Amino acid sequence: MLQKTYILLIFYGLAYFLPLGTSMLNLTLPGTHPDPEAVAHEVHRKINASITRREMLALSQKDESSCLTGNPIDDCWKCDPDWPNNRQRLADCAIGFGQYAKGGKGGEFYIVTDSSDNDAVNPKPGTLRYAVIQNEPLWIVFPSNMMIKLSQELIFNSYKTLDGRGADVHIVGGGCITLQFISNVIIHNIHIHHCHPSGNTNVRSSPEHYGYRTESDGDGISIFGSKDLWIDHCTLSRCKDGLIDAVMGSTGITISNNFFSHHNEVMLLGHSDHYTPDSGMQVTIAFNHFGEELVQRMPRCRRGYIHVVNNDFTRWEMYAIGGSGEPTINSQGNRYMAPTNPFAKEVTKRVDTEEGMWKGWNWRSEGDIMVNGAFFVASGEEVEVKYEKAYSVEPKSADRISILTMSAGVLGVARDNNLGMWSRGPNGEGDDITDSGGLEYSDEMSLSARNTISCYSITLNNSRTMPLQCVVAMLLFSLE
Repeated sequence: MLQKTYILLIFYGLAYFLPLGTSMLNLTLPGTHPDPEAVAHEVHRKINASITRREMLALSQKDESSCLTGNPIDDCWKCDPDWPNNRQRLADCAIGFGQYAKGGKGGEFYIVTDSSDNDAVNPKPGTLRYAVIQNEPLWIVFPSNMMIKLSQELIFNSYKTLDGRGADVHIVGGGCITLQFISNVIIHNIHIHHCHPSGNTNVRSSPEHYGYRTESDGDGISIFGSKDLWIDHCTLSRCKDGLIDAVMGSTGITISNNFFSHHNEVMLLGHSDHYTPDSGMQVTIAFNHFGEELVQRMPRCRRGYIHVVNNDFTRWEMYAIGGSGEPTINSQGNRYMAPTNPFAKEVTKRVDTEEGMWKGWNWRSEGDIMVNGAFFVASGEEVEVKYEKAYSVEPKSADRISILTMSAGVLGVARDNNLGMWSRGPNGEGDDITDSGGLEYSDEMSLSARNTISCYSITLNNSRTMPLQCVVAMLLFSLE
């Protein structure tokens, strides 16, 4: 029965994108890097070089060094005083496994002038939906603050960049962002929040094709069978399912400089323990701030090679990094701050797996700082040989985390995602944009909120009784 399910999934993907041919399905297969430790090594080299430049210039040229943070991504473009006129330089600044994501580099600029999303099959020119379905590379920009309330999943075509720099752009509503069987997408400086399930209707994926979509999960960003992707400086919170999910053979992904908060299941990497194509999944998670009211999955990994480097984890409710299906997890130079709950100090969690099975999994912690009793349970055999290249340049000490992650999330505005109301313009002037939003913008729409957290604490403290809503919440927690 399991094999039949996979066959149906693949057939559905091919049928939905039939005009694109089977080559789209194979996009992810050649995207796996043959030497992931070398990629980790290169990430550290770039971090070291950026921090060294910052320290040297701070001594001799204070005015010129003010833009330098030691964060190699930001230093790559922010130190150009004319960056608004050189926006596409951003495409050369990624690091890690997603460094080959070119987005819309070389393409025309597309200016989003219409924030509406009234027709998922025949979107109007000027809308974001019209831009992301086009076949040609596009660099998509926003001339002013904007809330885009989606009616259905926003399905991208390949070679697109969402560049929200200079404006305060929020994407909310039905389905949110879907990257399915595509490549080369950059999403930068966008608020993504309060995403909820949508579907059971037709949605256009290209100028030539639209098709019927079943109900979506309500992820902030859903990645399915895609490669060469970079998600940078976004602020994500309060979605119905995951904030970022990558499954079904996706690879070549960098998730960097983002701010995550107010959510239960933050990030899922891998479709299932038995889906072997996800063994080629390679993801870099760097310079992110995992903030308040997060519960679990930062990330939760199935198979693949996941490099978690120089992130700031400021508490969790259950665990920070989890996995099953024998993923490789390379944790380097992070700061892990455990919650006050004495039963939730462990950073790691092997999900539904006995110790005898996970003892050989390659999970390593190198140069991490553990705060408030946090501890990382490492595992694996012959780890020294396997990680030799990754360690040949040591990750910068986690005491630099505050510098490396100080600008995580959308740049220039408050990190937290409110309920769709703000009054901040690109230069400080207010646009006074508001959206009442209705019930779909309530915090209860994500299964993270405080009921689930308090119920988890009740269970850990061996309470003999549990309210009915806690039983329901714990059952939902266990669903994969």
